[in-house]
Amino acid sequence: MKEPDNRRATLIIPGSFAGVLIIATLAAVLFGALTVRAQGPDAKGSSTPAGPAQILELNIGDEIEPVMAEYIDNGIEEAARRHASLILITMDTPGGLSTSMEDIIHHILDSPVPVAVFISPVGSRGASAGFFILMSADIAAMSPGTHTGAASPLLAIGGIPLQVDETLKKKILNDATAFLRSYTAKRGRNVELAESAVVDGKAWTETEALDGKLIDLIANSPEDLLSKLDGRTIKRFDGSTAQLALRNPERIAYSMSFRERFLSRIVQPDTFFILMIVGVLGLYVEFTHPGMVAPGVIGGIASVLALYAMHILPVAPAGVVLILLALGLFILEAKYTSHGVLAIGGIVSMLLGALMLVRSPMTHAGVSLGVAFGVTLPFALIVIFLMRLVLKSRAWKPAMGREQFVGTIAEVTGSLVKSADGEIFEGMVRLNGALWRAVAREAIPQGARVSVTSFEGLTLHVVPAERSALAK
Repeated sequence: MKEPDNRRATLIIPGSFAGVLIIATLAAVLFGALTVRAQGPDAKGSSTPAGPAQILELNIGDEIEPVMAEYIDNGIEEAARRHASLILITMDTPGGLSTSMEDIIHHILDSPVPVAVFISPVGSRGASAGFFILMSADIAAMSPGTHTGAASPLLAIGGIPLQVDETLKKKILNDATAFLRSYTAKRGRNVELAESAVVDGKAWTETEALDGKLIDLIANSPEDLLSKLDGRTIKRFDGSTAQLALRNPERIAYSMSFRERFLSRIVQPDTFFILMIVGVLGLYVEFTHPGMVAPGVIGGIASVLALYAMHILPVAPAGVVLILLALGLFILEAKYTSHGVLAIGGIVSMLLGALMLVRSPMTHAGVSLGVAFGVTLPFALIVIFLMRLVLKSRAWKPAMGREQFVGTIAEVTGSLVKSADGEIFEGMVRLNGALWRAVAREAIPQGARVSVTSFEGLTLHVVPAERSALAK
C-alpha cells in the first residue's frame, strides 16, 4: 500500500521531471501489457510459444453431465492461458445429457487452441453424446478396437425412455441433425454418414469411421497420435489454418479440481443411494430422539447433497417409493410382533428400490448389488432398534413430579382404618422420608408395606405390596 501512495505523491509535484518519467514508464508498460494480451488467447494458433510445445491432456471417462462439462470447459480455458499447442481429450463414454454435451462442443468450437478427441484405449467407445463431441474436434482419432456412433436422441423421465408421437420425434431428430451439420461440414467430415448415427442409430468401428471420413486417423496410443500429428496442418473452425509442432512436447495432465471430484462423486449412483439413506436415517434419529443435534445436522446435509444428485441423475420414482415403503415396514416391525415377516419385507423392498433407483437409457449404470446389501441391512437394524426404544420409552415412568411415585413402595406409619363414611380406609404412610395421607379399599395394619397406585392432590392411593407384585 505504501508504494502506490509514494507514486501519487511524486506525480503531483508540479514540474517534476521524475513524475513525467514515471508517467512515461507506466504508459509504456501498460501499452506493452495490452499488446501481449492482445496477442495471447485471441491469437488462434498460427504461432506457438518459445520452448517445447505444451499439450494439455483431459479425460472423459464416464457419462457426460454438468460436472464433466465444467471440467472440460475449465481445461480448455487453462490451455488458452498456457498458450498450449494442443488439447488432447481421451474419451470413453456411453453418452450423457444433451445440455452438457452442447456446452462442451461450444467450448471446443470456440477454443483458441486446437482440440484433438481420441477414443482410447482398446474397447472404449464414443457413443451418443460422445459421437457429437468427436465430430466437433479439430482432430478426431480412434484407437484399434473402439467404436463410435449410436447417437439417436432419447427422451427419458426417471431413467425410463418415453414413447413420443411421430411429429415430436421428427422435431427432435431434425434439431439434433441440424446441430450436427452446423459444425461437421466445416470440419470436412462426411455429413450424410454422420447424420445416419442420429437418424438410424448407426455405429462404426475405427476402420469403418476412417473409411467413411468421419475421423482423421487411427493411432495405437496417445504417443502414436502425437507423433502422427507432428507437422500436420489443420483447418480451424473459423477457417484459419495452423501447423502443429509437437516434437518432444511437454505433456500436462489436467485433472479435476477437488470441487469437481467431490461433485462428480456425489452424482455416482452408489454415492447418491448412500447419501439418501444417511439423510433419511439422520433425520429419523433426530425426530425420534430430539436434542441429539448431530444426527439432524448430518442428515440435513446428506439430504441436500442427495437432492443435488437427484437433479442430475435419472432417478426412477418407483425406486424411491420402494425405499420409503421399506422404512415404513421397518417401523411396523418394531411396533408389532410379525416374527420377522415385516423386517424381511422391508429388506426386500429396499433392495429392489436400490436396484431400480437409478437407470439411464444410455447405460446400465446403477446402484451396485454390494452397496445395496451393505446399506440395507445396517439401516434395517438401526431403524428397528431405535423405534423399539421409542415405543419402550412410552411405558417409562416420569422422572419428575409426583408421577414418579406411582409404583413405588411406602411403609404404613398409621394404620389405615375405616373412615367416617365407611367407604374407604385412611391412614398415614412414609414415602421417601416424608409422611403422606393414604387411602385404600381395605384395612392395612401399621408397619405393612404398600404400593402407590395413583395420587389425588396430596393423597396417595395404595394397595398392599404383595397384591401389587402378584398383579404384575
